[in-house]
Amino acid sequence: MLLRIAVLVLGLAEVLRPRRLVDFWMNLATDGDGSPRRWVYAAARVEGLLLVLWALRRRDSSS
Repeated sequence: MLLRIAVLVLGLAEVLRPRRLVDFWMNLATDGDGSPRRWVYAAARVEGLLLVLWALRRRDSSS
């Protein structure tokens, strides 16, 4: 249950604010030196959508 909630929150954050989330993790990983390519933000949004769908599907199947 807690995992599904965490995945849902992360997925929503990626769908709604992909640039903010990607930039946060990129700054941690590269000490602020690198910048991601433009397609990374679209990929993060797609990943977030898949995470949300997975979390919602898992909730429906376990009820």
